[in-house]
Amino acid sequence: MVFHAILPKIAVHWLINLYRAARKLRSNAFQYCRDSTSSTKPSTEAISSSERTMPSAADRTVVCDFHGGLLRSTGIFPYFMLVAFEGGSLLRALVLLCFFPLVWILGERSDAGVRVMTFVTFVGLRPRDTDLVARAILPKFYMERLHAQVYDHLWLPAKRKVALTSTPRVMAECFLKEYMAANVVAGCELQMVEVGRVWYFTGLLCGTGPGPGLRQKTLREAFEADGNMADVGVVRGSNPLDQLCAPYCKELYVVSWESAKTARLPRERYPKPLIFHDGRLAFLPTAPAMLAFFLFLPLGFILSVIRISIGIVLPYNISFAASALAGVCFRTSGRRVQEAGAKRRGVLFVCTHRTLVDPIMLTAALQKPVPAVTYSLSRLSEIIAPIKTVRLTRDRDHDAAMMSRLLEQGDLAVCPEGTTCREPYLLRFSPLFAELADDMEPVALDAQVTSLYGTTASGHKWLDPLAFFANPVPAYRVEFLGPVPRDQTRAGGRTSAEVANWVQRRLGEALGFECTGLSRRDKYIMLAGNDGVVRK
Repeated sequence: MVFHAILPKIAVHWLINLYRAARKLRSNAFQYCRDSTSSTKPSTEAISSSERTMPSAADRTVVCDFHGGLLRSTGIFPYFMLVAFEGGSLLRALVLLCFFPLVWILGERSDAGVRVMTFVTFVGLRPRDTDLVARAILPKFYMERLHAQVYDHLWLPAKRKVALTSTPRVMAECFLKEYMAANVVAGCELQMVEVGRVWYFTGLLCGTGPGPGLRQKTLREAFEADGNMADVGVVRGSNPLDQLCAPYCKELYVVSWESAKTARLPRERYPKPLIFHDGRLAFLPTAPAMLAFFLFLPLGFILSVIRISIGIVLPYNISFAASALAGVCFRTSGRRVQEAGAKRRGVLFVCTHRTLVDPIMLTAALQKPVPAVTYSLSRLSEIIAPIKTVRLTRDRDHDAAMMSRLLEQGDLAVCPEGTTCREPYLLRFSPLFAELADDMEPVALDAQVTSLYGTTASGHKWLDPLAFFANPVPAYRVEFLGPVPRDQTRAGGRTSAEVANWVQRRLGEALGFECTGLSRRDKYIMLAGNDGVVRK
């Protein structure tokens, strides 16, 4: 009888509180908290989130909760999954997904939940692999989920920036210091063990006691060094006074759920341009998304084999229809029928470089085989390629002579960027192609994927075609832009560098891409830690 009388009252009490909290969060994107004169804990009062009324954090010290403050989402499981998948293996990612129900029960951001995800993700992993993921893969997903209002009004103008992360520090420190200019990153530390002069993570966090003691210790050391408290703290939670950084802050901003849904930072305002990134996954690997991915993966592998076999076995005149039936979206435009008559030399098709199958897509659009020159290609890709591929040696004179001989025999495809780029940017064009022919035609190529990227800088390149065609609906666009005007070639008095820059701008305008001066070497130094040249 007691339970029948009390439980309904408790339920009504919580429903009323939840309703009031929802209305308050909807009307205010932030809640502003000030110090109480009688207590060290700050009290709360609501303010507007508009740019005119939000106080500035200029020349102040800001402590920000990374997940839920700087980022619009509080979830941390997807970032553990990225480390497990990209730095570990497909099997490790599957095991982590199997542990998600336990993590959900324990709490994704609870101490126990973090320890479970940390152990499964990092046990037996080398620090080098983790550093690669933190430097080349995670920044893309972090930047796409930055909270615009927090970044613009609180983080960016701050004089001193302190970030608090719920994940191990190695996962967020690279991004926070190199992209966000953080002065201090507070997070858990991982234990390591040396085996045969190679260090490995044990999957255990330093410290055996429960609770966020390590992050609290880092914060305490950061502010006790100069004896001052932080001016502003940025958190998200039902009770801001229970947040870890609350005792060290004079003021608190609580980010509401409503503001996080719409406060996405535009690409043009990223801390650094997002040009290069690595990894296979093209989506944020939340638990439902990864479950769908693993369920589709066997079918994706079968579709990939079928789609590649269509390009190898079937004639060009029926490969279009067969590929469409297999789920490949292929669009071509601007193709011109060549005039009849013998030509002394072939046409040099100057293409953008999106994936390794660019020359094959060009061949399918032209309905005839066109040889292609490449810088690096796996033996498997060379064997299964339905067109002739010729390796460049990076010896300028030798490569120029070889390409000239190929043009004497017919048409030739070249990608002067020298490497692929996933984002809407064009890398610097090598001017070598402009010295070989005046009969050139730019071809704008673009590829779209939804699940797996068909390129990699540090992974297995022989998997690139398989990964691209394993997407549910891989899409390719081929647009012929017409011959280069004679006055824009060397025959018209232009230098080879001027011709290369003109072709780059023309292709960039057709695709809506931005032209850069970055090269293949810049890409590989950032993503793989080498200059992209394979040495014997």
